[in-house]
Amino acid sequence: MHISERDAVKRMASMFLMVGVSFAAGAPRAGILIGVWVIVVEIIGHILVSLMAKQDSSKSLKMALGFWTNNCLSVLPYLAFSILLSLQDSLAYLLAGYIWLFGIYVQTSNSFGMLPYYNWSLMTPAFGTAFILLFNSDSHSLEHSTTFDWLVVSFTMIAYIIATLETMNNQKDTVKALARARAEANAQLKELEYLTRHDKLTGLMNRHAFDDGLAQMLENAQSRGGVTMFLIDLDDFKPINDSYSHLAGDTVLTAVAENLARVAGPEAIVARLGGDEFAAAVPNLPSDAVAVKLGTYIVRAIEAPVSFEQKKLRVGASLGIARTTETLRSANELCTGADQAMYRAKADPGTSVVLYNKTEFPMRLTLEDRQILYSAIQDNQITPYYQPKVSLHTGAVVGLEALARWDHPERGTIAPADFLPMITEFGLHGDLVLHMAQQVLTDMETIVAQGLDCGQISINVPEVTLATLSGRSELAALIDRYAHLRKHLTFEITEDVFIARSGDMIQRTITFFRQSGIRVSLDDFGTGFASFQHLRELEFDELKLDTSFVQGLGVDNAAGVLVENFLSIGKGLGVQVVAEGVETNAQLIQLRQMGCDVAQGHLFGAAMPLDAAISLMRSGVLDPDARVINAA
Repeated sequence: MHISERDAVKRMASMFLMVGVSFAAGAPRAGILIGVWVIVVEIIGHILVSLMAKQDSSKSLKMALGFWTNNCLSVLPYLAFSILLSLQDSLAYLLAGYIWLFGIYVQTSNSFGMLPYYNWSLMTPAFGTAFILLFNSDSHSLEHSTTFDWLVVSFTMIAYIIATLETMNNQKDTVKALARARAEANAQLKELEYLTRHDKLTGLMNRHAFDDGLAQMLENAQSRGGVTMFLIDLDDFKPINDSYSHLAGDTVLTAVAENLARVAGPEAIVARLGGDEFAAAVPNLPSDAVAVKLGTYIVRAIEAPVSFEQKKLRVGASLGIARTTETLRSANELCTGADQAMYRAKADPGTSVVLYNKTEFPMRLTLEDRQILYSAIQDNQITPYYQPKVSLHTGAVVGLEALARWDHPERGTIAPADFLPMITEFGLHGDLVLHMAQQVLTDMETIVAQGLDCGQISINVPEVTLATLSGRSELAALIDRYAHLRKHLTFEITEDVFIARSGDMIQRTITFFRQSGIRVSLDDFGTGFASFQHLRELEFDELKLDTSFVQGLGVDNAAGVLVENFLSIGKGLGVQVVAEGVETNAQLIQLRQMGCDVAQGHLFGAAMPLDAAISLMRSGVLDPDARVINAA
């Protein structure tokens, strides 16, 4: 663009010169037409240059290609002057045509020699023109040229020499222009690289750059101190944004970044990971005590008041520290450790700095753990085991509760306490309840097919299934495929689901399932936070007394009073009461005396596989001493 605009005057002057030569050669009309052609392409080129200077980079690229194409076309009318002169029956004008062609060679090669693709796009048609001139030279006889003709040629030669000298001199300017263009491009690349690796607001590293820097620091850490990772999360930052504007929040974040970089020191790498979360990695700290002391200094610096519009804004900070050890070496392990320490600091109102110690923190679950658990569900490793429910009046097995067990191929049977917390953390409740319901319904068909009465078989249904339309729809669609078994199915829910944010939705879901013929049992009754008002509003068929009350029978008078009152509540509401966790004959006798209907617990049998449950149901009933009595 620079060279094109710089040489525009010279090109136009040369064009008018060649139009004059065309007149002298006796071809005025052709010369004028070529001159108009030149003027048109020059105007188009000037317009494109002006537009490109105003456009952003994405649009100017397309216009630059248009500019290039126009310049490739613009060389054609200039070359046309050479062809026009070669057609004249005069040796002088033939020579003038060659001189003009060579002038174009010099101009193009000297101006654009350092831009090879562009240079060849202009030189190729120029070289082709030379062959056209050679053909024209041989296609007709040349007449003797007059003195005037030779004067015209001489003038053309002088113009060619002057233009060549100027072109050679301008080559220095061309080199400077290219150097300037490269410098600008390099500066833009550096700026782009900086923006992709730094936070725009604070100027600190972003997460990507910090990860790279931390990995490099760990690789280079050879001193006794290793690397110490500090992870900081601001406390009470959101109210500043909400109360004083985002500009106030930006002012605080900038001040936090400056203070963090200052206290961390010149050897540290410091980053804003996103939002109000910051990180620093410091090499060569000699001990845990020094690391904690530096962390305390960082928190104090962050908590210093920040001036904004005659106000003093303050934020707190929760800081987690992790240091390289024999078992804590990688960047990912450091970040995970610092993250756990930071969350512990955040959870403890009296603590702002926590040092990670692997022995004191639970192992963090990973995506690989989630996949293992999910695969266990899909591969039917997690299956229902059944604990019998026994009538305290007849001793008959009147139902079963399906309890999840993980039949691990290497670890054996895993109790729910060891994997249900993982189900909760990974949000796999929905997958588990559908899987368990499918297994239970299949097992119920097996029991019925063997001519047995399966009574009521209950499964635990979590809040997430009850509180969402998708959860309800998926479970309902599954049960619809086993419509004939609905009357044998009970959903157990815990009473505290009714004070959840989706309590209304949960109650509508319970009503939906009860209307379809499924019983609902209120599990762990007495341990949740439901009020008696919820008992009035809720539609349910069964109350299950929590194990903690049953175990207190005969030991704690208060437990006996509570159980007796719970039984009265159940009787008053017209629902069946089931006592959980019955382990002794004394508990069984007292529950029977109180009028309890049904019980379950280890006294009658632990949760067992389907085959064992079927054998128990076929065997008969259980007496108060838990001995099997032949049905006959």
